[in-house]
Amino acid sequence: MVKPGLKLRLFHMAHVMMRPMTLGTRCAAFDTEGRIFLVRHTYIAGWHLPGGGVDAGETIEEGLCRELREEGNLEPTEPPRLVALYFNRFASRRDHVAFYVCRNVRQSAPKPASGEIAESGFFDLAALPDGLAAATRRRLDELASEGPFDSYW
Repeated sequence: MVKPGLKLRLFHMAHVMMRPMTLGTRCAAFDTEGRIFLVRHTYIAGWHLPGGGVDAGETIEEGLCRELREEGNLEPTEPPRLVALYFNRFASRRDHVAFYVCRNVRQSAPKPASGEIAESGFFDLAALPDGLAAATRRRLDELASEGPFDSYW
C-alpha cells in the first residue's frame, strides 16, 4: 500500500511532467516623483517593466522583489499590490504573468549595463522612451484608466 503523502507527491510530480506551467512577474515600479522604472534587455527588443520568472521554492512576491533587485537595484517601500494575472500566449501555451504595482520604490544605486540589462532608468509617464514594448504600453494604459484589464499579456 502506498502511503497517502507519497501518493500525493507522485501525483504532483506526474502533473508537473505532463502539464508544466511557467509563472513570471512584472511590476509597474514608481519612484517618489511618480516616474516609472523601465528596462531594456540585451536579448529582446523594446523597453519593458522589470520582472522575470518565479523560481522554484519562492513565492510570487519573493520572485518579484528578487527581479526588482536584479534588474534595477530597487526595493519596494511598501508591499507590492497585485493588479492582474495574464496568460502570456506569446511566450508559450503555459506561461502566466502576475502584474504588480509598487509605489515609491527606492533605488540603492543606478543599475549599470550588464549581460542581461542594456540600460534602465526612471521615466516620466509623459516622456516615455521610444521603443516601448506593446505589452508595457497596454499595462500602463490599463493602470491609467483603472481597467478593464485584459486576460492576455
